[in-house]
Amino acid sequence: MPLTNSQRRYLRGLAHDLKPVILVGAKGVTEALIAEFGNALDQHELVKVRIPAEDREDFAAQAGQLGEAAKAETVQTIGRTAVFFRRNADEPKIALPK
Repeated sequence: MPLTNSQRRYLRGLAHDLKPVILVGAKGVTEALIAEFGNALDQHELVKVRIPAEDREDFAAQAGQLGEAAKAETVQTIGRTAVFFRRNADEPKIALPK
């Protein structure tokens, strides 16, 4: 489900006060990290991730890999931090605007 501009804006506002839940280590995006990221998305729906990459291309590649693996939408990227959203089909916690 692609997010609309108003939904992204709303989610960016919610993510402003969040602390990064997932911190990518020196090994990069691993299967264990993807599993933890999936669990965090199931619980919170909106997750902030810190990716200490060497340059912008490396950051974009790791953020894209993480989003694809977890089937999550990228809401925002700032510096070395990315915000992802994936709706919990069983128990939605965040009501998105139309």
